[in-house]
Amino acid sequence: MEQQTLIETTAERAATAAGQFAGTNPRRRAQALVRIADALDSNAAELIPIAMRETGLGEARLQGEVRRTSNQLRLFAEVIVEGAYLDVRIDDADPEYVVGPRPELRRMLQPVGPVLNFAASNFPFAFSVVGGDTAAALAAGCPVILKAHSGHPELSQRTAQIVVESLAAAGMPDNVFQIVAGQEVGVELLRDKRIRAGSFTGSTLVGRILAEIAATREQPIPFYGELGSVNPAYATVGAFELDPELVKGFLASVAGSAGQLCTKPGFLFVPAQVALGDVAAAVGAVAPHRLLNVNIGRAFVGRRSEVIETPGVTVLAEGSVWSDEHDQQFVTPTVVEVSLDELLNTETLLEECFGPLSIVVRYEDVSDLAGVHRRLFPGNLTSTVRATESDWASGQLTELISALAETSGRVLFDGWPTGVSVTNAMQHGGPFPATTTDATSVGTAAIGRFLRGVTYQSAPNAVLPKPLRDDNPWNVPQRRSVAGLSATWGTLQGTY
Repeated sequence: MEQQTLIETTAERAATAAGQFAGTNPRRRAQALVRIADALDSNAAELIPIAMRETGLGEARLQGEVRRTSNQLRLFAEVIVEGAYLDVRIDDADPEYVVGPRPELRRMLQPVGPVLNFAASNFPFAFSVVGGDTAAALAAGCPVILKAHSGHPELSQRTAQIVVESLAAAGMPDNVFQIVAGQEVGVELLRDKRIRAGSFTGSTLVGRILAEIAATREQPIPFYGELGSVNPAYATVGAFELDPELVKGFLASVAGSAGQLCTKPGFLFVPAQVALGDVAAAVGAVAPHRLLNVNIGRAFVGRRSEVIETPGVTVLAEGSVWSDEHDQQFVTPTVVEVSLDELLNTETLLEECFGPLSIVVRYEDVSDLAGVHRRLFPGNLTSTVRATESDWASGQLTELISALAETSGRVLFDGWPTGVSVTNAMQHGGPFPATTTDATSVGTAAIGRFLRGVTYQSAPNAVLPKPLRDDNPWNVPQRRSVAGLSATWGTLQGTY
């Protein structure tokens, strides 16, 4: 199909499906999500070898990723059946309302319409065809157009086929899910007036370009881009005394999936007097791992050289890099060390390195860390602080914790940031440059990105959406304000 015809046809099909899909009963939509999940699990033996060949990721990692993806769909199914995500609010008419007569008002969240999702390279299941963004949009009742990632095209097409077949078997409207390929097609669809929201996981450079397109359209749309994060971690003297394996845990987090995780700790701040042990020996035990694709491999090799060659940098573990006959890069972790003063004066070290490289920073005074963090790391997916009970009780970390909460979507006090649980309370986002819009792309709150509030004023019951009706046929939670309550405002001082 000619490109412009493809774009027009795809967008129109999504727009046509939007109204039908938005009105589907949540239970039926939940059944469709579960059907997709079951199909993913039952086809895992076919899908995983394709993913291994196209991405270089290991079988165990991909098996876990399939489980994460399918169970995320099942969790979202539970959420939409329960119905609280619609945030239904009903205000009864109140002629005695204290700030003036109040008409009857009924508000709920409704689907925004067709969503364009740009798949990620580093999670060929969990952030790709039917990963978090797709699952959230479908749960919200929005048709999805998936722009496949060029790093795993065969897997994308086969997974998309499974999704389409599952939705059809569940009785969902046609074209609720479509897949396209190619950078130009994706960009032109983002500009199309029928697309009402965009989502993306990838590089800061590409994410900013797409966000600019979304923001400068004749009708701007929300764009949820997860871009880059260096995920700084901080440790006290006591933390090393409490956990002799702290460095080993840090290195495992850096090495996991060859460092190709958006939550990889890019910096570890350690006290000047702490001995780290033989980092090179620990890294030497890590087996080489292929990077996702040729472009990522080349970028890592260049960034690694830039960091190692920076004045003031000491190499703790040089790691290794070699390429095969297809120019695919195989690597082991690289860890370097720098003083805090050198870091403060070397902007090139602050950029994210996508791959298994991390920087140890030596500091003298823990009281300096809050100011350093605010200055160097304005937006992160995660920040970590490792300390002891006496450290917390002393209050010396209070300002640092405040700084981490201001600048990060998730603050960890134990463990390491790689590994993002799909759950109700997860926040996987953060201030720019971690994301273009500070929302979460993981967890049940991700559904809310693809909903918008609509209020119906003095509407006849027959025209109201089902969640707003008094008989409440979908049995969703309704928060109701009855007439007369405003007269009691401010009279319950003793309970405040």
